[in-house]
Amino acid sequence: MIRIFENKENLNAELADYFVSKAQQAILDHGKFTVALTGGSSPAGLYQLLATDSYREKIDWSKVYVFWGDERWVPLDDQKSNAGAAFNDLLNHIPVPKDQIFPMWKADISATDYAVEYEALLEQHLTKGEEFDLIILGMGDDGHTASLFPNQDIILKEKVKKVAAYFLATQDMYRITLTAPLINKSKNIVFLVFGHNKAEALYQVLQGEANSNLYPSQLITRDEQKVTWMVDKDAANKLKQ
Repeated sequence: MIRIFENKENLNAELADYFVSKAQQAILDHGKFTVALTGGSSPAGLYQLLATDSYREKIDWSKVYVFWGDERWVPLDDQKSNAGAAFNDLLNHIPVPKDQIFPMWKADISATDYAVEYEALLEQHLTKGEEFDLIILGMGDDGHTASLFPNQDIILKEKVKKVAAYFLATQDMYRITLTAPLINKSKNIVFLVFGHNKAEALYQVLQGEANSNLYPSQLITRDEQKVTWMVDKDAANKLKQ
């Protein structure tokens, strides 16, 4: 499903309502809500909105378990940290138990070793050991999502691991990420996409020829029962009706 919004403020408000509804339903159904957050600049408005009184009080945060879709292998106090930004915008302002928050970072261990540990955490806390209630994803102007970057066969062709880490030479750093097979098992997936600079990639991912090596977001399922693309009109301006 593709939903197009006039501006990011309207989109954030709708996504915040969606987040609340999925949290409430999951807690009602099985006593907890497992969510994987996204990084980058796109979710800041959403996170700040969820931290306001009008939204914060709608969720039983004691039953929320917070993970991430991907991360740069940097400490939480690094300005590049996805988790650090989420703490600043949301997690420091809501009563989620600290032992139910699982950043993709740990000191004194390698990224590849922590990927194994992180997978064990997912198996402990997720439904069937592999189903999130909700995964929020962004998309880069190169068509990547999570840390599934173009032309990176080591991660794009991963079929077995739920979490993987690898060295991304173009950024000169390690990345750690949920893999496409795991993401596709989530009960609900939302893509959050803003801006003119995303328009070409959005068109290619949704309506262009199949080429997941060049546009990795194509690896994510098209099942409209579980995937919603929430985009602003600037990002959608190349989509055909």
